[in-house]
Amino acid sequence: MTKFKELGLNDEILRALDDLRFEDAFPIQEACIPVLLSNRDVIGQAHTGSGKTAAFSLAMLQQITPKKGIQAMIMAPTRELAMQISGEIEKFAKYTGIKTATVYGGQGMGIQLDALDRGVEVIVATPGRLIDHLKRGSIELGNVKYVVLDEADTMLDMGFIDDIQFILDLTPEERTMSLFSATMPTEILRLSEEYLKNPKQFLLDADDLSGEGIEQAYLVIKDRDKFDFLIDFIKPVKGQVIVFCSTKYRTRDVAKFLHQKKYDAVAIEGDMSQHRREQAMAKFRSNKADILVATDVASRGIDVPRVELVINYDVPNQDMVYFHRIGRTARAGLKGRAITFVSYSSVGDWNLIKRQIKTELKDLNKEMGVEIKIPDPLKRQIPSRRYGGSSYSRGSRQGDYRRSSRSGESNSRGRDRKRFGSRGGQNRYGGRSRW
Repeated sequence: MTKFKELGLNDEILRALDDLRFEDAFPIQEACIPVLLSNRDVIGQAHTGSGKTAAFSLAMLQQITPKKGIQAMIMAPTRELAMQISGEIEKFAKYTGIKTATVYGGQGMGIQLDALDRGVEVIVATPGRLIDHLKRGSIELGNVKYVVLDEADTMLDMGFIDDIQFILDLTPEERTMSLFSATMPTEILRLSEEYLKNPKQFLLDADDLSGEGIEQAYLVIKDRDKFDFLIDFIKPVKGQVIVFCSTKYRTRDVAKFLHQKKYDAVAIEGDMSQHRREQAMAKFRSNKADILVATDVASRGIDVPRVELVINYDVPNQDMVYFHRIGRTARAGLKGRAITFVSYSSVGDWNLIKRQIKTELKDLNKEMGVEIKIPDPLKRQIPSRRYGGSSYSRGSRQGDYRRSSRSGESNSRGRDRKRFGSRGGQNRYGGRSRW
């Protein structure tokens, strides 16, 4: 493997990497860092946990001058991911004198204004809150030299295209831009054609969605039996566990059940205040809580190396959500396990996800001798609407079905967004759009 010291990084950054015991670069880092140091744009396809943050931030930090205003901007789809990126950059910038500010919805504007007033060189932001600052003049992008779109496919899926468009049009033409995405749909390629100049593409075979390094298994059971099996799988685990649920109601019920069983669990779901979410994540990251119960708001932006097991308490309604959930384990080249509970009503959705999994799956029904008795009406497996639109997921009580929405799980600016196709017309901010 290539060493970081072979990639052209300066002594201040290498010193910080030594403190973190980072010696060997991951493939995406080895590929991207020298290209970004040469000020060429980059498109990187890399799955979660592959080292993308270091790939785009190390070269960026090396070329920023302290005390010269905002020179770099990183956009991320969720507040959790934005905070994670900021935390990593602060570690890498330890000896450089470069300061970072994180701006996202859900936190008081005053806190962010105070951070900006102290002077920063790097902004990590969710699109909606960044626009709030731009409109009030607390952030200016005229001197930005480096732009990063992280998890671009998620931002587009969440409807942020107008916001991204508006923000990028405010940055200088002469800039170095990198775009990272787990998948490369047509929309991402169109975005790159419009805003990136002769980008170098790194679509690494090692960064597919196979879930490499994760032992994956599934168990088909009645919905009412999930509580009992959850305890059975958690009991022998020595590391930390994340339990993903489909709705906020389910999340609350599972967390309450674990508390009743005397487990130290914390929960994160969309209706919680930002302060409570930060408290819960801080407790989990510091290993003061063994179990995190979460909706998909937490499937991105959790980087906790000690996560030994991920349990999908409910089957997600998209294959990409599945891969991002299980990517919370086996971080930074470590090994991990993922178990999916498949209720009888979710067999159809699970079969669609199984087709995308490229590694061997353990059938726990055969291994554990758990018999499947699916009622006749549920044997008609009709695939759900998997891309766009609403889906229905099982509620916390038997027979209670609730509409699953993004409300509370992402910035409210993501509602009622236009997709591509507004090229040349007025955008929602009153200006002309290059699209």
